[in-house]
Amino acid sequence: MIRISQLANSVKPSATIAAGTKARQLKAAGVKVFDFSLGEPDFDTPKHICAAAEQAAAGGQTHYTPTAGTAEVKAAIAKWYKTFHGLDCGPENVIVSNGAKHSLHNALAATVGPGDEVIIPTPYWVSYSDLVSMTGATPVLVTTTPESGFKMTPAQLRAAITPRTRMLMLNSPCNPTGTVYTRAELEAIVDALDGTDAAILSDEIYEQLTYGAAKPTCIATLRPWLKDRTITVSGASKSYAMTGWRMGWAVAPAAVVKAMDTIQSQETSCPSSVSQAALVAALAGPQECVAEMRKEFAGRRELTLGLLGQIPGVKLPAPEGAFYAFFDVSAYFGKTFGTTQVTDSLTFCNALLEQAHVNLVPGVAFGAEGFVRMSFATNRATIEAGLAKLKEWLSTAK
Repeated sequence: MIRISQLANSVKPSATIAAGTKARQLKAAGVKVFDFSLGEPDFDTPKHICAAAEQAAAGGQTHYTPTAGTAEVKAAIAKWYKTFHGLDCGPENVIVSNGAKHSLHNALAATVGPGDEVIIPTPYWVSYSDLVSMTGATPVLVTTTPESGFKMTPAQLRAAITPRTRMLMLNSPCNPTGTVYTRAELEAIVDALDGTDAAILSDEIYEQLTYGAAKPTCIATLRPWLKDRTITVSGASKSYAMTGWRMGWAVAPAAVVKAMDTIQSQETSCPSSVSQAALVAALAGPQECVAEMRKEFAGRRELTLGLLGQIPGVKLPAPEGAFYAFFDVSAYFGKTFGTTQVTDSLTFCNALLEQAHVNLVPGVAFGAEGFVRMSFATNRATIEAGLAKLKEWLSTAK
């Protein structure tokens, strides 16, 4: 038999993808499943973006492009950052990859390795720690709590820093919690890194999805010295409903972009030429579609908060961004549902899916046992019916 590598054996499968796979298997068997596992907008990609892709394909833009992306797409990204965040960057500071996850991987592969440490506040997106570990570096997890708004404090960051610290990974707005750091809070965080040589990898993919008074902050704009110490990652999947187009990017110092370009040239070569044309249309075209989707997500957020607030034993910090509800179900641990005793978030989610056909993701996958994540990036009828099933199932606890 072919021997499987140590790397492959050490990496855990994505919990969100695994949860989605289970739901699809039940659906294929004819079961009605209320699936809240995947962070994917249910909207179609806006028509003007699709039209740009069709035009590009019809016009022969179906060949290899430069590895880091076309001049047009890099110019569109740079202009968008100047307009949206006031960040000055040139084409030498931009690289386009096959989704934001690919950008995160390439950024880590280009900057950290064995012996290095990467600080990650928890709860965190399921892939962060494995992406770090795949480079040979060590993820250093810093626990945050609902009482702090799931926000890491400067004191916690300073306590986690060692001579081996190479990078801090931040995600605001955050998946899974919906936490949005204020500008002042982020200033205090980055100032805690002053005097070190640690870089920041800032995942800002949910930056256009904030609610109420919450506002996104581009970390690279906070201090003059941060532009040379920050890798900003984002993508088109969430704000423009372009998950299948696989368009992510990084904005970083030119030397980092060059290193990422070299790595990408050996991994995947260039990203899709047609998707790049679509991305130009998304960033440079009308933005009303983003506002409309954000408004609908805000309504779904209010609906979700209201319905979960009616369920006994559920504790839910209100998300300020993204499209997730991350709520505490530990009051039901030790309870029995049917013949299954729930002992943790994994057994909770498995029993819920098998018995009530409601699909959530266990908090342990995000480094936060006791919680579960629900994506409200689906229609209101599904939210209402699915949460009614959840409430009904929880009432059977013994």
